[in-house]
Amino acid sequence: MRARTAGLWVMVGMAGAAVVQAADRDGSPRGAADRAAAERGRVALTLTGFLKPEWSAAAYRRAGRLWDQPAPDPDRDPAGYAAAFRHHYGLHPAPYPNDGLPMGLRRGLGPGGTKTGLQLDCMLCHGGSIGGTSYVGLGNTQLDLKAVLHELTIADGRRAPPSTFVLSSSRGTNNAGMVAAALLSLRNSDLSPRLFPLPLGVNLPEMDTPPWWHLKRKATMYYDGRTDARSVRTNMQFLLGEKSLEQLKALEPVFRDVQAFLKSLEPPRYPFPIDTAQAARGQAVFERTCARCHGTYGPGGTYPNKIIPLDVIGTDPARSLGLSDRLVAHYNSTWLGAIHPVNTERIGYQAPPLDGIWATAPYLHNGSVPTLHALLKSSSRPQRFTRPPSTDFAHYDTIHVGWKFREVSAEELAATAQRSPFQARFLVDTARFGLSNRGHTFGDRLSEEQRMDLIEYLKTL
Repeated sequence: MRARTAGLWVMVGMAGAAVVQAADRDGSPRGAADRAAAERGRVALTLTGFLKPEWSAAAYRRAGRLWDQPAPDPDRDPAGYAAAFRHHYGLHPAPYPNDGLPMGLRRGLGPGGTKTGLQLDCMLCHGGSIGGTSYVGLGNTQLDLKAVLHELTIADGRRAPPSTFVLSSSRGTNNAGMVAAALLSLRNSDLSPRLFPLPLGVNLPEMDTPPWWHLKRKATMYYDGRTDARSVRTNMQFLLGEKSLEQLKALEPVFRDVQAFLKSLEPPRYPFPIDTAQAARGQAVFERTCARCHGTYGPGGTYPNKIIPLDVIGTDPARSLGLSDRLVAHYNSTWLGAIHPVNTERIGYQAPPLDGIWATAPYLHNGSVPTLHALLKSSSRPQRFTRPPSTDFAHYDTIHVGWKFREVSAEELAATAQRSPFQARFLVDTARFGLSNRGHTFGDRLSEEQRMDLIEYLKTL
């Protein structure tokens, strides 16, 4: 994989951008400064290109020739083609000016700052939708990452580069962590480029994309909680495919503003009726059984920022174990880790905040559980299941909270993969590396009535 291509591809990830506390909302000078920084960060993140074009503009129009089904003509029916393009790749309309492109794609940065060609940005993974509305900071549960990267490259008249790891085996997952590791392996400790990669021994799996609005409550970030959430530089590692150390240093203030924008984000509110009496009972269940790890909500709510040992949480350990000591040591030896180094101690997984949990299905760090009910009753979790064809509310389960699904047999999965690799990526197989649906069995202790009460309360967060 070319170093620059790897850098562009991993800009998708920006996974786990860092913040600690919410911006002040009052009229104090600090509050005004935070709001000004957040606005600069919004412009930088949504309206500014940081990278050179990876594909020509023609690749967008040619991509439809590679699809299983005939595509609308991009010249005669540009709106129809744009909608088909979004559906095919699992992308969403941009809720900001973006030259008619979906979230996640933008015009690249050409000579003199001109817009030219196509490039990826953070919203490919961190720009999602629910109920037909797009949100910056909502994980993209529809994304077909492999198809985006490979088909745009082929449509541009080039051969897609081989990869030594799984980018994504189903809709909604991505392996930005492994791409980031590949980028770092091609830099020395002074961030000068290397011809041959360092053998860092990393083996990270594909994962679900967490929502950015959680970041305002966290003191440490990423799924393993080993990185200080005040770090701005950790997000900048995803520019290593293209930027020099001096360029990274020049961009650090911009990424500090981006951080301010991320910590200003709020989740959407649950849009359906809530049984308030049932939710009140569920709050009591939550405070007895969940709050010590996931925090409390409403006025005076607190978040404990707990990292739960692997043998306690019991979820798939591949993400925690796959981050090698060599990678951590190399990262910490560079400018990226100079102020906020990664903790060298491996514990397990950080119990996340639950703000907006209703909108963030599927659940667990790897997206292996389709609904809250299945999360809270481990015996009901499907081993193989379908991802929804869109994020329209027609596919949303308001009772169990999450995405409606159909269980799939091993035979059907294999047959679908043989018939249509595109359709096969709408299927999740929890037997794949890093995608186990086991663990987090704490809800098994609840009665069904307590479980449903708890789910009703979680709708309110």
